[in-house]
Amino acid sequence: MDRARLSQWLDREQQDFKVRHPRASALYEEGQQHYLYGTPSHWMRRWAGGFPMYVEHAQGAHLKCVDGFDYVDFCLGDTGGMCGHGPKAVTDAVADRLADGATFMLPTPDANWVGAELARRFTLPYWGFTTSATEANRAAIRLARMVTGRERVLVFNGCYHGSVDEAHVALTDGKVTLRNGIHPNAFDHGRLSRVIEFNDVAALEAELAGGAVACVLAEPCMTNFGIIEPLPGFLTALRECTRRTGTLLVIDETHTISAGPGGYTGRDRLDPDLFVIGKAIGGGIPVGLLGVSDALAERLWQAVPKVNPVKVRQSSHLGFGGTLAGSALQVRAVRAVLSGVFTDENFARMIRHAEALAHAAQSAMEHHGLPWHAVQAGARVEIMWSVSAGKNATEVARRRDGELDALIHVYGLNRGIVITPFHSMLLMCPATSEDDVTRFTDTFEAFCRDVAELA
Repeated sequence: MDRARLSQWLDREQQDFKVRHPRASALYEEGQQHYLYGTPSHWMRRWAGGFPMYVEHAQGAHLKCVDGFDYVDFCLGDTGGMCGHGPKAVTDAVADRLADGATFMLPTPDANWVGAELARRFTLPYWGFTTSATEANRAAIRLARMVTGRERVLVFNGCYHGSVDEAHVALTDGKVTLRNGIHPNAFDHGRLSRVIEFNDVAALEAELAGGAVACVLAEPCMTNFGIIEPLPGFLTALRECTRRTGTLLVIDETHTISAGPGGYTGRDRLDPDLFVIGKAIGGGIPVGLLGVSDALAERLWQAVPKVNPVKVRQSSHLGFGGTLAGSALQVRAVRAVLSGVFTDENFARMIRHAEALAHAAQSAMEHHGLPWHAVQAGARVEIMWSVSAGKNATEVARRRDGELDALIHVYGLNRGIVITPFHSMLLMCPATSEDDVTRFTDTFEAFCRDVAELA
């Protein structure tokens, strides 16, 4: 395609966004006086329009911004809003709990129901609450080191597991580097972190053979570099190799819960030693959850007894948790999500909408002769600027197109569509409707037509 015309088109779309959003532009300028990077979180500035829109109201799968425009939201807070905005089951439950007290450093009866349901869905018997998936991943790593006596953590190139130092590594020309210019934070990545390509069984075998890796931290399907599905047999090989080498397997399903009510772990019986989930599971209330297998729990109880010694105050926070972890409010929110939102029926509808969206997008690309494709993982869809999916992050990175990524985002924003800003990913929630899917697919059809004219 004519790259000069593509760049000019992007400039026009960004200018149009600025003209259409004067109030958001002014709020962003004012925010520079109060926030380190202009917004409450520095991530909020990473939108292709040059500044973020500011949300006034949200309900279901829709947002209304301060400049008066309605949007279909396929970003859903980068999965944090996967329940939809303001789901009645969650808002009612949380409001009732707030009225009766939010946190006590004591359990409530809701906790037993939640524990049993987590075990049923995700197949691990024992659970703990944290305040984020990042914290749950840090806890998993700490526990893995404690019971194995090993230091190293293995991750896959292109992964994202929150602000976990061990996972801030990448492969560049076959060498281990820090991701995205992240400061090393005085952390010895060379000694403590290992990184290989996803779907590479030979590299996995080589790294684990020495018996120095405490745990492998992995998504069952990678979602940070687009959607990278596991090749047939890879997850089986991952479980077999970790078990054989005494390495613990941590499965992080913070994003991949989109696969269904039990994520990949529940659906495919992945049998991890530790399991992590966050974001969406709290319906907007900050929550992380850590699941532990029977065998690992027995090893942990040898180090830290399960029952308080009689007449002795036990002070052992294990280096994770916090006073708000497992609060009555968190537990009530998770109960509401599991019982009233993340149901079999809702997931069936969400996945059906994702299938329809992916099919329509693929048809539009083929109709206009564009060598791209759509990938679907449950209720999640990614538009990839390549003929076929890559099997690892390095392959996907070679096929990325930064200008097209920026253009599809601001093009969508100017036409009432919100896509996850960090890549071209769309997520369904229970409130997503056929009309919402059609609104995107009609917009994407026009986008494909306009791109084809640049050839």
